[in-house]
Amino acid sequence: MRSQGTRLAVAAAAAAGAVSLAACSGSASGGAASSSGKPIYGGTLRVVANGGPDHLDTVQSYIISDYVLERAYARQLVSYQTVPLTSTSGPAWQKAIGVVPDIATEVPSKANGGISASGLVYTFHIRPGVDWDSTPARQVTADDFIRQFKAFCNPVAPVGNVLYFDDTVSGFKSYCAAETAHFGAKHAPAATAASISAFQNSHTISGMSAPSPRTLRIRLSQPASDFLNIMAMPFASARPAEYDAYVPDSAQFRQHMLSDGPYRVSGYVPNKSLVMTRNPAWKQSTDHVRHQYVSKIVVTMGTRSAQTALSDMQAGTQDLALDIPMAATSIPALQSTHDQRLHIWPGSNTSYYTVFNFQSPDAGHAMSKLPVRQAIEYAIDKSDLQKVMGGAQLNKIISTAIPPGNAGYQPYDLYPTPGNNGNPAKCKSLLASAGYPHGLTLTDLYSNDSVSTNVFESIQASLAKCGIALKGRPENGSSFFADLGDAPQNSKPNQWDLGQPSWYPDWYGNDGRSVLVPLFQTNCVVNTANVGCFSSATVDSLIARALRAPTSAAAAPLWHQVDLAVMKSAAFAPVLDTYIPQYASSRVHSAGIGTANFNINLTGPDITNVWLNPNHP
Repeated sequence: MRSQGTRLAVAAAAAAGAVSLAACSGSASGGAASSSGKPIYGGTLRVVANGGPDHLDTVQSYIISDYVLERAYARQLVSYQTVPLTSTSGPAWQKAIGVVPDIATEVPSKANGGISASGLVYTFHIRPGVDWDSTPARQVTADDFIRQFKAFCNPVAPVGNVLYFDDTVSGFKSYCAAETAHFGAKHAPAATAASISAFQNSHTISGMSAPSPRTLRIRLSQPASDFLNIMAMPFASARPAEYDAYVPDSAQFRQHMLSDGPYRVSGYVPNKSLVMTRNPAWKQSTDHVRHQYVSKIVVTMGTRSAQTALSDMQAGTQDLALDIPMAATSIPALQSTHDQRLHIWPGSNTSYYTVFNFQSPDAGHAMSKLPVRQAIEYAIDKSDLQKVMGGAQLNKIISTAIPPGNAGYQPYDLYPTPGNNGNPAKCKSLLASAGYPHGLTLTDLYSNDSVSTNVFESIQASLAKCGIALKGRPENGSSFFADLGDAPQNSKPNQWDLGQPSWYPDWYGNDGRSVLVPLFQTNCVVNTANVGCFSSATVDSLIARALRAPTSAAAAPLWHQVDLAVMKSAAFAPVLDTYIPQYASSRVHSAGIGTANFNINLTGPDITNVWLNPNHP
């Protein structure tokens, strides 16, 4: 599945130290915003990047670095606010994961009439005065959101995760099937802007309508307690009519973008630079989640070294880093000097985990045997892996399928070991019961970057203690994710038995659809996120019930049952909840960054809530 595979690739690379959002913290001097304590307006925010944005079109964008930039120029009906946050529990966390109005005048609910009694119809009212920076400026309308949904199944660059909408919006799946059939696989590459827009403008999605220019109505195929979270994703941004003139996310598209946010893209040179300037059509009175503090945002691409990026931020020649993670080796020195420009965001993800290939015919199809998988659960020295990934301040050991801070999470451990150091004796006993009294040899597929290699070596040493010889199959990032998710290939001998991916949810809180569904629901197809092809009728049934639950509170106990069923089956071995270290220059003011500026959808800071410290030019 292209969508989840893309997100999986980026998330895993982020934890591995290859691609990540690395951005913010407080001022080293802790200086004041101004004598009155109010934000400062003006200046240029300088952002250093490796490759820069993957996409500028919000339809295809499915990585965090794209989301950071889109926050400035693309708005949704509902969104998330920036809040002070230091942990994944308590009132602050609940506020961070809660959906708030963006372009919508209010969040639909049954109480305000925005959600029907059946839970199937959502009505969004669009805030007046939200304008495109067109000539002349004009109001964003309900049709702009319908246009975006129609663009999801375009034949050239489709939406990052189509399943979220296939499974919820009535008529969406049949609309996509019709568009796919119309263009066909052979003709899709030759599709033009005119042919794409002609199809989309002559067909409808039965579940979406615009009773008035500022009213959008969406009918669901079944109740979905997380539908507002889906609508808060950047996928669901507004799309102006002008985009019909361009092939989605093409070079021409990127030079003719419009904005309904506080900034607009005023210059873009692929792999070199992106410049955003203030959008004159944006009004603060219409936007309660963003600001327009700095005058300009300049993203400079081409820096590959994490140390170079850090040195530039320490020197003040760059302010934030976009897609260059901090090296774990840099963090202890920064912590020892109490460098206030370093901030560590709380996590709520599963990184790394060990996945088992249920199709692998190697070693007598050992991975299909529950005692073998349980033996590996007991064998892994999670404490050592915690050290490999930077220590306890950057990683929390976990033992559940649902990360902390989310609906259905309850702390428990079906495979406990003393001090989380592994239990070789228990591992050996289970292997013997499965028919391997003298151990066995397995193949581990992992990304060949330095951190992932260290993770593999730690697991290899753990398993060796109980007689499992783990052969490494290192690959570069792109082929690693392709081979990990290529289901037909995985059923052949000598491919892989174990793998080390990671998973970051698309949202938090009631996020079973974003975690448990892609990883554990039966879905053994090419590029699936369920890379090991785990299949359980019990798990599938519980997932179906949880997805139909009318509220998050009703879904939570069902998601917990899914969690228990997954772990009883030893479907995978969760290891760490990895936090995110980020850094900022002294020019970035502490009140506009650091703990006061965490945005859950960005897994970090919001560049529209940043201002620059006047004490540091």
